[in-house]
Parts: sequence; structure tokens; C-alpha cells
Amino acid sequence: MRWITSVEHVTGYKLRLGFDDGSVKLVDLARHLDGEVFEPLKDLRLFKTAHLNPDLDTVVWDNGADMAPEFLYEIGVEEREPAIVAENPGKYAAKRKK
Repeated sequence: MRWITSVEHVTGYKLRLGFDDGSVKLVDLARHLDGEVFEPLKDLRLFKTAHLNPDLDTVVWDNGADMAPEFLYEIGVEEREPAIVAENPGKYAAKRKK
């Protein structure tokens, strides 16, 4: 069983979620906001109220909606550290030629 350790709204219906195994996943919930409890979350003002409920170990919203952490883990896309890129690669190429 997975649980969520951090919640951050990114943009639109996307959340960055930290999980107990140390992974960080980007979750796009745009296609998953159906039904009586989740339909109101299509209002971005309400969607942005997403936060961690430490008693449930998952994300919850101000209207009482919550989602199973296992589901969020399954649909999430793992984020990786961005590659470090030299600002001026030509400078380093010139040094290699010497």
C-alpha cells in the first residue's frame, strides 16, 4: 500500500505528489474528475485547494473529495531530476580542443 507524503499544485489539473517510497510523480487528473464528488473539482479554484491529509495519507480537497493513493501512484508519471546543461557549451568545447 502506498501513501502520499507531499502535494503541490503544478498547473491546470496536475499535481506533483510525493510518495512514501521516495518517488515523485506528476498526476494529471483532468480525465478523472467525474461523478458527484469529483465533478466540482473541474472548477480550478476548488481543484487548487488540494492538500495532504496526514490522517488519510492522501490528497484531499475542500469539498471533502479524496482519492486513493494507490490509484494516484498508478496513474502518475515519475519525475526525474533535470539534466544539468552548460549555459555556454561552446566555451567547454573550445577547452577540449586545446
